[in-house]
Amino acid sequence: MGLFDRVNRLVRANLNAAVSSAEDPEKILDQAIIDMQEDLVQMRQAVAGAIASQKRTQQQYDKSQSEANTWYQRAQLAIQKGDENLAREALSRRKSLADAAGSLKTQLDQQLTNVDQLKRNLIALEGKISEAKTKKDMLKARASAAKANEKLQSTMNSMGTSGAMAAFERMEDKVMQMEARSQAAYELGSNDLENQFAALESGSDVDDELAAMKAQLTGAAPSQGQLPAGTTEAAAPQDQAVDAELEALKTQLDQL
Repeated sequence: MGLFDRVNRLVRANLNAAVSSAEDPEKILDQAIIDMQEDLVQMRQAVAGAIASQKRTQQQYDKSQSEANTWYQRAQLAIQKGDENLAREALSRRKSLADAAGSLKTQLDQQLTNVDQLKRNLIALEGKISEAKTKKDMLKARASAAKANEKLQSTMNSMGTSGAMAAFERMEDKVMQMEARSQAAYELGSNDLENQFAALESGSDVDDELAAMKAQLTGAAPSQGQLPAGTTEAAAPQDQAVDAELEALKTQLDQL
């Protein structure tokens, strides 16, 4: 294979690929219907022209037939009048017209066949166009559905790497971090409160034991729940309520 043939094939292949990729089914279908409509117009014009030619031939045939009959009648009249030469001339004219009529009859029969065939072709083309229009609407609907589905799938496939989806993922991570910090703070606060109560409980045991040791050494009964003397200033109503509740708690402890 020569270099020119290879280049020619490569160019044609690239052109075919470019044309195929650029073809839009909806536009191609519309253009196909337009082309068929143009063919239909041309077909109708051809049928109309054939019918007109047939009518002209029919008129010429009828005229030749009528004139041939007229010259035949004249020939009869000439014979009746005893003028054979005139009758011979009339018959000669009649023969020429009859021959012309015969030729026109052959032409007319051929035209009738052609017109009949053209009419059948026209009806068939009209039927194909009607069917093509119905099929075009169906194919266009399928093409639109396929495009919509392809666009939807492309959108779904690109959502994983799109900026909007990435932003959602970042915000989800941030919310999870906030929830984790909140839970950690809650747990730390709970542990601190428990540690404070544990310190109080352990401190109370140590104080009780220390008071018992002092009582043994001094011989005096250990005093439980002694508190340092309070200030002489008047406490607020809320502080008084707390102090009263605290005194009640101490009394309960002393009675144990």
